[in-house]
Amino acid sequence: MAIDDRSGLPPGTDLDSPVFVISVAAELAGLHAQTLRGYDRLGLVRPGRSAGGGRRYSARDIALLREVQRLSQDEGVNLAGVKRIIELERTVDELRGQIAELLDELAAAQAAAEQAAATVHASYRRDLVPVKRHTAIAVWRPAPKQPPER
Repeated sequence: MAIDDRSGLPPGTDLDSPVFVISVAAELAGLHAQTLRGYDRLGLVRPGRSAGGGRRYSARDIALLREVQRLSQDEGVNLAGVKRIIELERTVDELRGQIAELLDELAAAQAAAEQAAATVHASYRRDLVPVKRHTAIAVWRPAPKQPPER
């Protein structure tokens, strides 16, 4: 349920701003206001509330109403199934957000680890003595002791 169209929103609002009264939301969604009330009672769409208790729908709510209608009318999914689909889509969206956060944390941790490794490696370089590659190293071992002769 991606919503990218920000046109038609009042200035200073975003996709989640509850600005549409039920009659306007019903018209925008192509549904009857009583259908919106029923969807609210079933928990399919949860509009905001005004100070007086009236329902206020956001652009995201309108898109969700359209999706509920599409799933139930075009796809033949009953409202309980639609509710489950919506819940699962919300869960997937939350998990995607968590994955993005964890990937950012992982990238930061990897960068910090690489920086720490570079610092350690830089400190080693000062302690090393250069050795020419053609220099051979011979290991001295004393000759084995011979038992005394009789």
